[in-house]
Amino acid sequence: MILKLERRPAPVWVRPLLPLLAVVITFGLTSTLVLLVGANPLAAYYHFLVEPLSGRVSALEVLVKATPLLLTGAAVTFAFAGGFWNIGAEGQFLAGATAATAIGLQMQGVPPVVALPLMVVGGFAAGMAWVAVPALMKTKLAIDEVVTTLLLNSVALLAVSALLNGPWRDPISQWPQSPEIAATAILPKLIPRSRLHLGFVLAVLVIVAVGFVLGRTTFGLRLRAVGLEPEAARFAGIRVERTLLLTALVSGGIAGLAGMVEVAGIHYHLIEAISGGHGYTGILIATLGGLNAWGALAAALFIGLIDTGSQTVSRALGVPIYLGEVIQATLLLVTLAVLPLQNYRLRWARRQGDG
Repeated sequence: MILKLERRPAPVWVRPLLPLLAVVITFGLTSTLVLLVGANPLAAYYHFLVEPLSGRVSALEVLVKATPLLLTGAAVTFAFAGGFWNIGAEGQFLAGATAATAIGLQMQGVPPVVALPLMVVGGFAAGMAWVAVPALMKTKLAIDEVVTTLLLNSVALLAVSALLNGPWRDPISQWPQSPEIAATAILPKLIPRSRLHLGFVLAVLVIVAVGFVLGRTTFGLRLRAVGLEPEAARFAGIRVERTLLLTALVSGGIAGLAGMVEVAGIHYHLIEAISGGHGYTGILIATLGGLNAWGALAAALFIGLIDTGSQTVSRALGVPIYLGEVIQATLLLVTLAVLPLQNYRLRWARRQGDG
């Protein structure tokens, strides 16, 4: 008898367990790295997963870390569900951050009730604009969007660098960062003496909106049909190119909103390292969440926990702080390996020649 892999949808109850399986396998693989630095893997993962939730400050910090990830995860989820393979959320994030900074610098004396909506609109519009060219190339010229959106990430980073080393360079310290935005353009804190800001509420609302659109609207049905099988969708009368274009623009706008939230909620000025790879992490969140808005919500909170825990475990056990990044990278690879099990099953079969 041998084990064979056959193409057959897995039972419904199996699918939610696959991300958990990916997490368990990832922790098993990365525990070897913990052992190599002389630490106990169980103690390390306690500090990763439990310790950050045991105190008020660190628990709130998990939500702070998860805020931009909720938005980039929602952006990638929306795009991937519709068949637009947006690998450029990083560039769209930077475009939104840049636009929000430019608007925020002009908001001196403007009341928050005006300044903050302008920041939101500006960040969303900049993200849309940044993805518009790849989206049009995809829909009009059938040029693959994976390459074009990915390459624009570098263009966005270079554009930010040019601004920060040019007209926005700090004239006093000569540090490559923009001037601070107006106080009225800063997102208010949700809880005193914490970094948790109104952007978290905005991010959750976006996740809820994405979940509603994908699961409860006719546009969401058309979007998912295009993502699953564009030719069949076209045969059914769906305007595939138009749906793809709208999907891409909304996805880019949400990623741009994430950049705006980081500027207005955390940094108050633009720096080259403002993203820290949030756009790329959005791909992990969307994949781990199974291209589902509620899955993306859980995945973003989990990655926020890992980010916060990497600092905790580094202080407690001397484990390098970048172990959190290693875990995230490994988790993406393992998730990509595990998710195909949604459409396959293992079964025992007789070997040829067996009696």
